[in-house]
Amino acid sequence: MGEPRWSVYLIRCGTGALYTGVATDVARRFADHRPGSGKGAKYLRGKGPLQLVFEKEVGDRGLALSVESRIKKLPKARKEALIERGHLIDEIIATTREDSAATAR
Repeated sequence: MGEPRWSVYLIRCGTGALYTGVATDVARRFADHRPGSGKGAKYLRGKGPLQLVFEKEVGDRGLALSVESRIKKLPKARKEALIERGHLIDEIIATTREDSAATAR
């Protein structure tokens, strides 16, 4: 059995804010964020209703964390474009891989 496949996801809060996270099972993790579970991110507490608006499997944990970091640094308009046009994530993943390869050299 190989390493688990990690995904990056975005959740829209009731306020319109976007939360970015990573998980191996996005459906389970989204359920964790729901009120009363006690397992969700503190940031999301009291910010419902929550809506899962984007998810994409990206690969290993390290890559997923790097992609998550890049998405978190994007302005909200760019995150909205990512949600509307999911193919933009492929550009972020490719750039992250290239940067990781360059750093490893």
